[in-house]
Amino acid sequence: MVNKQKILIVDDDNNIAELIALYLTKECFETSIVNDGEGALSQFQSFQPNLILLDLMLPGIDGYQVCREIRQKSDVPIIMLSAKGETFDKVLGLELGADDYIIKPFDSKELVARVRAVLRRFQVKEPALAPSNEKCANYPDLSVNLTNYSVLYKGKRIDMPPKELELLYFLAASPNQVFTREQLLDHIWGYEYIGDTRTVDVHIKRLREKIKDHKSWSISTVWGIGYKFEVK
Repeated sequence: MVNKQKILIVDDDNNIAELIALYLTKECFETSIVNDGEGALSQFQSFQPNLILLDLMLPGIDGYQVCREIRQKSDVPIIMLSAKGETFDKVLGLELGADDYIIKPFDSKELVARVRAVLRRFQVKEPALAPSNEKCANYPDLSVNLTNYSVLYKGKRIDMPPKELELLYFLAASPNQVFTREQLLDHIWGYEYIGDTRTVDVHIKRLREKIKDHKSWSISTVWGIGYKFEVK
C-alpha cells in the first residue's frame, strides 16, 4: 500500500482550513489542521508533513516567523496563503524560503494543482542510479547534482530548497546560454506562475548569497533580458 502524502494546513480561519482539507482529502492526501503559529511548529515535528500550506496572518507567531523557524531545520515545501497580494508581501515570503504564494480567495483546482506541482519538484530521485545516468553539472569548486539533489561548493555540501537547486542546475547545465526570466519560470516552476518575474530575481539573489562568483564561472545578469551561468 502506498503511503499518502501528508499536508499540514495552518490557518486561523478553521472554516477555510477544513475546506482546504476537504479538497485535499478528495485527492488522496492526508491532512492535519492547526490554527496558530505555535501549533504549526509543534505539529510540524510530530506530523512530519510532505508539504505545508501556511497562512500568513496567524495569532501569536505569524506565518513569516513560522517559515523562518522551519527553514532553519528543514527544506520541506511551504506554500504561503494570504489575502495580501502586494508584490512586497509575495517577495518577502519567497525570500524567507517559501516555494509558492497563493492569494486568497483561490480556486480549489488551482490549489490542488499547485500542491502537486510543488511536491513533484521536491521529490528526490533515487540515489541508486548508476553514475552514468546522473544529472550533474561539474565546475571548479562546484558540483550540482540533480539526481540526488545535492550541491557541493568548495568541498562542502550546501543546503538549498528544491527550486533553488533546480534553477542553479538548469543554468549550469547550459553554460553561457542566456535565459529570460519568463523562460526560467516556465522551466523551473512548470506552470504559469501567477505573479511577476521577480520570483526569479529572488531565487537568483538567494543563490548568490550561498554560491559566490568564482574565477572560472559566475551567475551573471544580462541586463534587460535575464540570467546566464557564465563560464570564463
